[in-house]
This record gives sequence, C-alpha cells and structure tokens, in this order.
Amino acid sequence: MANRLAQTTSPYLLQHADNPVDWWPWSPEAFEEARRRGVPVLLSVGYASCHWCHVMAHESFEDATVAEYLNAHFVPVKVDREERPDVDAVYMEAVQAATGQGGWPMTVFLTADAEPFYFGTYFPPESRHGMPSFQQVLEGVVAAWTDRRDEVAEVAGRIVRDLAGRSLAGGGAGLPGEAELAQALLRLTRDYDEKHGGFGGAPKFPPSMVIEFLLRHHARTGAEGALQMAADSCAAMARGGIYDQLGGGFARYSVDREWVVPHFEKMLYDNALLCRVYAHLWRATGSDLARRVALETADFMVRELRTAEGGFASALDADSEDARGRHVEGAFYVWTPAQLREVLGEEDGAFAAGHFGVTEEGTFEEGSSVLRLVGAGEAEEPARVADVRARLLAARELRARPERDDKIVAAWNGLAIAALAETGAYFDRPDLVERATEAADLLVRVHMGDVARLCRTSKDGRAGDNSGVLEDYGDVAEGFLALASVTGEGAWLEFAGFLLDIVLERFTGEGGQLFDTADDAERLIRRPQDPTDSATPAGWTAAAGALLSYAAHTGSEAHRTAAEGALGIVTALGPKAPRFIGWGLAVAEALLDGPREVAVAGPVAGELHRTALLGRAPGAVVAAGEGPNAGSEFPLLVDRPLVGGAPTAYVCRHFVCDAPTTDAGELAAKLGG
Repeated sequence: MANRLAQTTSPYLLQHADNPVDWWPWSPEAFEEARRRGVPVLLSVGYASCHWCHVMAHESFEDATVAEYLNAHFVPVKVDREERPDVDAVYMEAVQAATGQGGWPMTVFLTADAEPFYFGTYFPPESRHGMPSFQQVLEGVVAAWTDRRDEVAEVAGRIVRDLAGRSLAGGGAGLPGEAELAQALLRLTRDYDEKHGGFGGAPKFPPSMVIEFLLRHHARTGAEGALQMAADSCAAMARGGIYDQLGGGFARYSVDREWVVPHFEKMLYDNALLCRVYAHLWRATGSDLARRVALETADFMVRELRTAEGGFASALDADSEDARGRHVEGAFYVWTPAQLREVLGEEDGAFAAGHFGVTEEGTFEEGSSVLRLVGAGEAEEPARVADVRARLLAARELRARPERDDKIVAAWNGLAIAALAETGAYFDRPDLVERATEAADLLVRVHMGDVARLCRTSKDGRAGDNSGVLEDYGDVAEGFLALASVTGEGAWLEFAGFLLDIVLERFTGEGGQLFDTADDAERLIRRPQDPTDSATPAGWTAAAGALLSYAAHTGSEAHRTAAEGALGIVTALGPKAPRFIGWGLAVAEALLDGPREVAVAGPVAGELHRTALLGRAPGAVVAAGEGPNAGSEFPLLVDRPLVGGAPTAYVCRHFVCDAPTTDAGELAAKLGG
C-alpha cells in the first residue's frame, strides 16, 4: 500500500512511496500528528541520485520489522534536499555543529516543534565499525523520549538557541580589493595539487567556480600562475575518469586525488558550471581540448538531461544494472579488456585499452576500469580514436541505463541556460542557444507563473509546491542575463530585473547580508543563510553577481549598492577560505574591472557582437541590437548611433565611455580579447 508520498512530484519521494514506512512529506500536518500522538519526528533527508540513500532505504526503510517499529514510535518525514534546500540547510548545520561532519542520507530526530535533539547520517542495519545499528538508534531515542523528556527538550532548546546566534554580518568588512584577491590567489597556490591539478586531496571535487576566478584574475592582472592552475586542472579533469570519455559530461567527484575513479552520479549543476568553465578557458587560450570538452558537455546535457518540456533534469544515478542483473555503482561506464575486444576486435581492443588505461587488474571493482586518456593516440591517430569512441559508445547504449531524476530545479536550469547560451555563441552552435531559450521559456511559463515569484521545482510541466530560494533567483537571473547578451532579446533583461527586485525586497537584510529564504517564506527553526560556494554558487554570491551585471546593464544604483553590500563577505572569507567562495571571488574580479559595459549598435550575431562576447574582461555585459527600438530593450543602446553607417561598438566603465569603434580588432583589444 502506497504512503502519502505517492501524491508528491519529487522523484526521490516517489522512490519511497511504496515503503512500508508510513512516510509524511514535510508539512505542518506531520508535526500536528506528532503533537497529537506525543511522539518524536524522524526526519530523513536525501536525494534521488544519492548512493547511500538508496542503500539505507533498501536495508532499513524497505524492512517490514523496522517500518513497524518506526510507525509505532515516530512520525516519519521524508524530505528531498533538492526540493527543500532550506530545510536541509538548517538541519545540516545542526548535524555538522553536533558531530563535526555531515552528509546524506541525513537522519535527524525532532520534537513536534521541529527542534532537533539527535542526529546522524547513514545508519547500518547491524552495528559495525563502532556505529550503532539503525534499530539500536531508534530504540535509544524512544527510551530517551520516554524516560528523559525534560532532558530532550533542554537539548533541543539549546541547539536552536545556538543556531539562532549564528546570523552573519554582511558588508561590515568593506569591499574586496586588490589585496584580498591577491591573498586568495596565494592561498589557492598553497592548496594547489601541482602533480594532478585541482585543490586538496581525496575526495577531489571539480573546482569550477575557483577556476572562473582564476581565469578572470588572469584576464584582469595578467597573472600567469592563475591561468596555469586553471588550464592544468581542466586538462587533468578532462583526461581523467571523472570525465565521461565516450559520452561527454562530468561525474560528481573523484574518490582519489588523481581523478581516476569517480563517484559516478552526473549532476546538472556540475555539468552546467564546467561547460561554461571550459568555454571560458577556450576563450582565454584557444585550447582545442577546452573547446572539445565544452561542446561535448553541452551535447551531453542536451542529449541525456533535456526533458520533453524543454528544461533540464537534475541528475543521472551512479548505479545501474550490470550484466548479471545486479544494481551496482558505475556499471554503465566501466570496461574490462575482454569487453573492449568483444566490441572492437583484437587489434582495436588492444589499442583502446592502451589509449583509455583499461588494464587486466582494473582501476575500479572486479577487474573493471574507468576510461581515461593515458595514451597519445588522439594526437597521432585522431580518426582511429574517433572511430573507437563511436563504436564503444554505440555498444554502451545497449547497456541498462542509470535512472534519471526528472525534476527541474530552477537554479540549476539557470546555470545550464548561461552555459548553453555562451557555448552556442562562441562556437557558432545556434541549436545550443535555442535549447537555452527553450529552458528559459519553461522557467518563465511554469516556475514564474503570473506573479514573477519563482517556484523551486517542476516535473512534467507542473510546478511544485516549494518556493524558490535565493540561489534560484540568483542563478536564474544569471542565466537570463547571459541569454540577453547572446540573443539581443531585451525581454530576458526585463525578466532578470523582476527576479532581482524580489531579491532586494524579500531576501536582503541589514548591512548587505542576504538570506536563503524570503522574508515571507515558511518559518524554520532559523532563517537559513550560507554565503559559501560548495557544489554550486551560494545564493548569496549568485545574487551578488547577477545584481552587479544588472546594474551595469541598467545603471540602477540600488542593484549596484546591494551587490557591493553582499560582496563584503568575500573580503572576510576570500583570503582565508578561497576554495569555498570561488564564485564570490569571480564576482569581486568583475567589480574591480568595472564591470565593463559593451553596447553593439549593429546586427545580433554579427562580427562585432561576437567579438564583444569573446572579450575576456571579467563580468563584462554586452547589449546588441539595431534599429529605432533597440534602446527601449537595452538601456546601454540608448543614443548609440552607427558611425558612418557601419556597426559600432561602445565600451564603457562606470558609464564613462571610450571612443566608439567599428573595428573588431580594436574592440577585442579593449576587452582583453
């Protein structure tokens, strides 16, 4: 019998709809039920492509005995962290504060007032490695609840008070300047892995936002070390197992520091951010590898993540069915030498094994290997490599595919729109710009509705019930602004303005600080607020970047002031923890450079417009269009006449302009192109 999750739209919640656990979605009714019955709430948070979430579900939540005990003594509540990042954030903060670590699945026990009193992540079905079994944990919590209720209430109250005292000041540290950005670069240099690229040790995550900072810093200052770290890290990832050498696209992270074995789930946000990074690296260096990876990653997103409604699905699972019918991690992606020979024959099989690093002992489990580039075959025999890749990809298509999480997350689609629009413009791929436009249309039509307030998710063209959080507003505005620059359609600038006005009105606190939820959102035990960039730009830094770009487009003092207020956090964190505020540092580079405002009076997609988009000046905004109405769509095009009847570009900083030019080479020089 299905539980209450059967009525939800979240693919993750629907995976649990047939559990014997009597799950409730996060709702006031669930906490009312706990109050009525006098029992605690078990909050379980995860997401659809999370490997250990599946493991715990199979071991415990599908077990009839565990479910019977859970249902008798708790109100079980299931949350998709990708749908409710606000709920996830406040309880994850409590878990990390209490245990020093966090992760998913997250398991939290709450009072009927939603106050947490006991925490954990994955619990095994039997106790092992000093970790209690899930049943032992449940019994221990029930005993404490029954025998020491006052103590439980006291602990819960203290945790909530501690969390409430953690509000962040925003702009007290002042604007980030040359000194802070230089210190951030120095700190990154110390953390840099010179041998393997990237930062830190294992597990190693793709540092997409830090690379954006390094590319912008090089463009503004000429610092060769910054460009070298960016280029070498991108080359190492592109040649490693974290990159899908057959189908394009990146896995979530590498379990080792050499980028050999990935955690195989593929997330939309990683691929959107990295697609844009490689496109920008190509813009800076002309690297053929960067061009190939940017285009293959864009094509991967369109081919494997695009939904029937024109948006982009959240993720592909790490697990899939192997040849023996077992559901295991990486089964879709890994190869043995025998499998290569079976598809390619003896000679090409041996060539492929050498080129892709497939060995008899294997680099992964049970003698299988993750494909990576170890041979020089590409340089010597590009046609042969292309043929081998195509044949292996065709054979792989016959394998059981990983499941796809089909929900559309507004923020991540905003990142994909920016990446596809720019990649399409740089490489003359109008189809990619069209895909970006279709995704943007879906966000306007389904996620913004009639009131320009964003909803967080949709599925099958139907909006979910959860309100957008700050990262949704910031990343969608970023996507719309990139689309406006590429297409010359001013409607996207206008839509970005709607969203950013709501940021000013609903998400901004005193002194420049920003909150992750709107001031009229559901009240949680604390109003979440996290300025650090982790897997994606923080809402705080995403909003700062979009506010700065919008101010450059429009001259709005209010948006510029809000961006500057928000960037105080970069002054505080940039020199100390640059790996965790990469996008904030990239936005600070744009602030120091202006950012420049580029108006192209002339045809969209003409030579001058393309030259403007290829300019490397950090965060430069571009408005292009011709005819009497161009200025009504883009403020930067007001009173921008053609010179001698030819398309003309105007480059300004802080609304002080250079002499206009009709020469593409001169424009490129003005923009560091």
